[in-house]
Amino acid sequence: MSDGSGTNMSIDPVSQFSLSGKVALVTGGSRGVGRMIAEGLLAAGARVVIASRDLEACRAAAVELSTGGDCTALAAELSTAAGCAALAAELAGREQRLHILVNNSGATWGEALESFPEHGFDKVLDLNVKGVFFLTRELVPLLEAAAAPGDPARVLNIGSMHGLAVPRLPNYSYSAAKAAVHHMTRVLAVELGPRGIAVNAIALGPVATRMTRQLLEEHGREIERDCPLGRIGAPADVAGAAVFLASRAAAWINGVVLPVDGGLSLV
Repeated sequence: MSDGSGTNMSIDPVSQFSLSGKVALVTGGSRGVGRMIAEGLLAAGARVVIASRDLEACRAAAVELSTGGDCTALAAELSTAAGCAALAAELAGREQRLHILVNNSGATWGEALESFPEHGFDKVLDLNVKGVFFLTRELVPLLEAAAAPGDPARVLNIGSMHGLAVPRLPNYSYSAAKAAVHHMTRVLAVELGPRGIAVNAIALGPVATRMTRQLLEEHGREIERDCPLGRIGAPADVAGAAVFLASRAAAWINGVVLPVDGGLSLV
């Protein structure tokens, strides 16, 4: 196969998706989508650090995840710039480089327009938007140290289909925050690309987690009916997309918001 420059290249599909020898940090990695991603990265060969506010729960999750690879836990309060700096400093004391940062920690808030409170915006925007920005900024030195020619370090932001299409539910701050994350992904991709760091996002559709339990109980059948692929997302769907964007196979992808929603955001 030619790469377009007259140079023949061979592709080993196994090594293209291998993360062996790489270090990843997954925020909110003790449960839900974060845990799905952590499991996928571990299965692909990465050494994974998971971080969450509840350190004991995070440690328990790390023990369980360690059956699939090297996984450790750190405490993190990512709704403030100081908390982001503290996590980055602790990680820097343990690791010389960071190949993959998954900004997954997030919160949601649903309430009617007439009663939607100010703190429903403060809580969601602080964690879902400011936390993504400040943690990424603090970890740039470790990410730069991991960058290699033809294989940049990766930042993967977890967005939402609700940041692409107008949701049916009154989650005003959440949908606005995820739209902000999508555009910040593009901004950071341009800023950090020349420094050897590719920044992409997954606009995730409904997957069974604690955060989506009520939604799926009330609207699950309706969502399945509307989805062009006819089902709710599975853990393998989330993990597969994350491993791809973190792998050598996606080394020339930067600034992309990838919908992983079965086509729901189209309808």
